[in-house]
Amino acid sequence: MSDVPSGTPNLRVVVADDQPLVRAGLSTMLTTEPGIEVVGQAADGATAVALARALRPDVVCMDIRMPGKDGITATRELCGPDVVDPIPVLVLTTFDVDEYLFGALEAGASGFLLKDAEPETLVEAVRSVAAGHGMLANALTRRVLREVVTRRRTQPVTAARASELLTPRELDILLLLAQGMSNEEISRELFLEVSTVKSHLARAMPKLGVKSRLQAVVWAYQNGIVDVRP
Repeated sequence: MSDVPSGTPNLRVVVADDQPLVRAGLSTMLTTEPGIEVVGQAADGATAVALARALRPDVVCMDIRMPGKDGITATRELCGPDVVDPIPVLVLTTFDVDEYLFGALEAGASGFLLKDAEPETLVEAVRSVAAGHGMLANALTRRVLREVVTRRRTQPVTAARASELLTPRELDILLLLAQGMSNEEISRELFLEVSTVKSHLARAMPKLGVKSRLQAVVWAYQNGIVDVRP
């Protein structure tokens, strides 16, 4: 599906889904991609948490509806706000339901993807989450962000306050990030090195109380820093 330079370390993935055929299918789909290795499989949230903590994968592909501990609870335990050393989670579900999506984002997930996505999209999402970029399925993104601005604001920060929290350069980068730009695109737009963009983001996210690029974008929309138009 994509070319991976020789010598690049494999991305290590844990797949959690309560349906054996789905779990096997996702695992096969990922392992056939150069540079990705499925190091563990789980049929429930508790096993997913235990495996992830033991194996420290680059990404956990997490189903939401599972017996016992569900995927949102498991996600919160792996990458929630109180987790010191979080493990990135990409939530996969067949259910295109907003409450699941918001539950996953609030639990700390770095991405959300429907299981009927094309294989290339799944691989892109895994790589994106592993790289710290986050991922929302394109069909959901604008609807989700429109909904974000109508929900209760947990951080009533105005645009003026945001400019106090962030340096002008950090705010520039946040605005471009909210447009869906990658680090490379932001670097070209602002005439910066990619490493400099990453450094600015690394300093900005703790100021916003977020742990991922995706959560930073949600924060920007939630607090009115950028607008969502139909």
